[in-house]
Amino acid sequence: MASKKPVKKGGMNQFASQIVTALLIFLFLIFAFNAYQGYVTEETEEISIAEVATLIQEGEVTEITVEGDKLTVVLADETERISQKEREVALSETLALYGLTPAQIGEANIVSKEPSGVRVWLLPILSIFAPILFILFLFWILSRQVKGSTMQAFSFGQSKARVIDPNDKNQKVTFKDVAGAHEAKEELVEVVDFLKNPKKFIDIGARIPKGVLLMGAPGTGKTLLARAVAGEAKVPFFYLSGSEFVEMFVGVGASRVRDLFKMAKKGAPAIIFVDEIDAVGRHRGSGMGGGHDEREQTLNQILVEMDGFEPNEKIIVMAATNRPDVLDPALLRPGRFDRRVVIDLPDVRDREEILNVHAEKKSLGEDVKLKVIAQRTPGFSGADLANLMNEGAILAAREGRKSVTQFDLIRSVEKVMLGPERKSRIITEEEKKITAYHEGGHALLASVLPNADPVHKVTIVARGHAGGYTLKLPIEERRLQSKKEFLDDIVVSLGGYTAEQMIFGDMTTGASNDISVATNLARSMVTKYGMSEKIGPVAFEDDNTGGYLGGRYSGGEKNYSESVAAEVDKEVSTIMNEAHKKAQELLEKHKGVLDAIADELMRVETLEQEEYEKIIIAHGIQPKKKDKSPDPTKPIDSDNK
Repeated sequence: MASKKPVKKGGMNQFASQIVTALLIFLFLIFAFNAYQGYVTEETEEISIAEVATLIQEGEVTEITVEGDKLTVVLADETERISQKEREVALSETLALYGLTPAQIGEANIVSKEPSGVRVWLLPILSIFAPILFILFLFWILSRQVKGSTMQAFSFGQSKARVIDPNDKNQKVTFKDVAGAHEAKEELVEVVDFLKNPKKFIDIGARIPKGVLLMGAPGTGKTLLARAVAGEAKVPFFYLSGSEFVEMFVGVGASRVRDLFKMAKKGAPAIIFVDEIDAVGRHRGSGMGGGHDEREQTLNQILVEMDGFEPNEKIIVMAATNRPDVLDPALLRPGRFDRRVVIDLPDVRDREEILNVHAEKKSLGEDVKLKVIAQRTPGFSGADLANLMNEGAILAAREGRKSVTQFDLIRSVEKVMLGPERKSRIITEEEKKITAYHEGGHALLASVLPNADPVHKVTIVARGHAGGYTLKLPIEERRLQSKKEFLDDIVVSLGGYTAEQMIFGDMTTGASNDISVATNLARSMVTKYGMSEKIGPVAFEDDNTGGYLGGRYSGGEKNYSESVAAEVDKEVSTIMNEAHKKAQELLEKHKGVLDAIADELMRVETLEQEEYEKIIIAHGIQPKKKDKSPDPTKPIDSDNK
């Protein structure tokens, strides 16, 4: 994988450290020079010229070597002394001034020697050129800083795409590595075939789509599928995020787009993959994300490169987004992203395949049944399932086991859904009793209502933000849901609230999440699904009215009048009140079962499916039949205690 060298931060600190280093080097040179100059002085005693004259008079001097103004005096005991004389005056004249006769001077055996060696040329050069060299060294450091800044400025508009080489076996991904998503892979096989054998399509006059837009919820494997296409076709894969185009300087994003396509053309046939393209591809002029001119210029350049004056016949642009509703129409027209591949959340068979892929490098126990785990994880994406397997391995390692058991995986399902258990939380007996009746109300209503999902687990052990929870799982998955099922779901959601009110004559904050979920579902029935007989089959809200990541955008304008809004509120209130009344009637009718469930929860805290079904069977309630097709959308009713 090729990537640009990251720009280092703290440039001023780096420059200051280099200046300090240069000063230290200069000081070291001065110290070395002084040490060398004083080396002889430390080894040999230095005497004055008067002392030299005295030693000559006493006959202690055997030889004097004159080297410039330096005198090396050798005594009779073969020791040496160092002395200095005037440079322009001969030594004999100087000694004569101290009263020495020519005969005494001759006995001293004076030898003249011209200066030579390293000190002759090194010392003058150092004294002259050392400061100059130091200044040049500082200028060199400064020039490097300026050059680095200049290169960064010139490279600012270059593409930051990472490239995966087709021959890199460590990063190569094929369709075999992508579990599930069978329909999406079938759509992408044509793209692979074109990249492998484009002549077959060109000869018949066919034109392969230049742009492939992968749409799906977060974690469904959009990026993995794009890499698999490149791996199957054995072509270079240029990968980057949509946010990497946009910078604070106008024109940088467009420049990076041009550079990206230039790189891809050199390596054609190739695949360009832009992740989260909605960062730059939002609808122009919509006001969403602000009026960013740089983003619009970047989008314009992408449009031109994909289908402009120079068509790219061997470059396929793939992009991924979980918000296709906010993309500019120009991106979605034929000739650009004219092939859209929807990647749904995996069904039970796909989930089992994905679990098998993520279980390959893990040591699993003999009791592990991934099919059961797949059945207990409706609504999980591929990323959720990968996290589930990892959490299971962490739980096993934390408890000192060498392999992952089924119990570890079941616990990891609940941990991914709701968070870790809060075993250290201290609760009073009164709060424990309220929680037991609350969860018992959810479970009991789910068992007696014909269109609710069967109960798999009830617990009052706190996990995450939930003080307790009831796990409901469908037997079979399906995509459609009826009005009767919605109404039963609302009744089940109000089971905890109603049980608290009926048993204790009071209400707590534990039902806040249940009420919120039920109210939103009732409002969707009225405003989105046309399930209100009074309002009729009219949709006042949809998924494309300014929503963000599936949520509602509070700044959006309503497309209905205040009188209609009042009717909607009234209808939602009617649905909630009728559900509350029905929940109250059923709980009063089966109060004995509710007491039995709550008492057992107070004793053991957690009831698995078999233990729970024994209680309701003992009171004449039969568990859901296996041929029932319950709803897969909401596997858990959890409560914020």
